[in-house]
Amino acid sequence: MRRTLIVPTVLAAGLLVLTSCGSDGYGGGGGSGAAATSSSSTSGNALLTTADTDLGTIVVDGSGRTVYVFDHDTQGSGASSCSGQCLQAWPPVVADSADPVVDGVTGEIGTITRDDGTLQVTLDGWPLYRWQGDAAPGDTTGQGVQGVWWVVDTDGTRITDAAAPDTPASRSPAPSTSAPAGPVY
Repeated sequence: MRRTLIVPTVLAAGLLVLTSCGSDGYGGGGGSGAAATSSSSTSGNALLTTADTDLGTIVVDGSGRTVYVFDHDTQGSGASSCSGQCLQAWPPVVADSADPVVDGVTGEIGTITRDDGTLQVTLDGWPLYRWQGDAAPGDTTGQGVQGVWWVVDTDGTRITDAAAPDTPASRSPAPSTSAPAGPVY
């Protein structure tokens, strides 16, 4: 009897954790797991460069990882509104200097100083982030998460197009509609 209660309890707890990741604002990717191709062959030392994806030409870091902007940030404010758990899911793109090297990125590049003293890179005044759900260079699974996270064009314009069709490997459980949504990160 005790064994039969443990298995459903463990399964229910696991489902709850997965579902909450989709509804708390920083889980449940909306983009494609398809790899992108780098459009620049000289990006070896660049902190930011570009890649061609199903969403168009987007900005990626020097390792080919997609970078995102957050609608809850204020463009040009010099501050990030992502902190705490948000930063665990969406780590900032950081630089070693106030003048990061870029390749193929045409928007204005800058930095802001975070509370911990690190320099977060900005593009056209928007702080830039990575998404923990992107497993490989070129993944865009953070596109459209909670309707507030977006990839950016080379000039810093948010690309709000729907995410490319996903694959079974990149799907996350749908957020629960029976409970109120958690905080948006």
